[in-house]
Amino acid sequence: MGKAASEVKAWMTKAWRDLETARQVSIAQPPFYDVAVYHCQQAAEKAVKAFLVCHDKPFEKIHDIEVLVDLAAEIELSFNQLADAADVLTPYATQFRYPNAAFAAEPEPDVCAEALQLAREVYDFVLKLLPAEVRP
Repeated sequence: MGKAASEVKAWMTKAWRDLETARQVSIAQPPFYDVAVYHCQQAAEKAVKAFLVCHDKPFEKIHDIEVLVDLAAEIELSFNQLADAADVLTPYATQFRYPNAAFAAEPEPDVCAEALQLAREVYDFVLKLLPAEVRP
């Protein structure tokens, strides 16, 4: 796998760090749920991108996990089971990231808990599909 292996591993390492950041800030005192859900989105996005890099599947520079999951499903049909998670997580790339009167300033704890669960599911799903040498 060569250069691709190191790149895939780098994507998965970044995904894991986003997931761990989300977990840590969600239990901080005070908790930062807005930061946590953003990092959940990032973790899922980067994990799917790692899979695409592993399979030399080009993708645009986007934050839409739904689009990325669709691309991954062209390689591995079981990615379709992540459609609902992608639908929930994708808006968190921006929804709570910037001040905006149209959105709540802070997600509720249950929203954060769901985002953490879904991001972990996406990460673990991808991790199981990758060769051992690219796992962080």
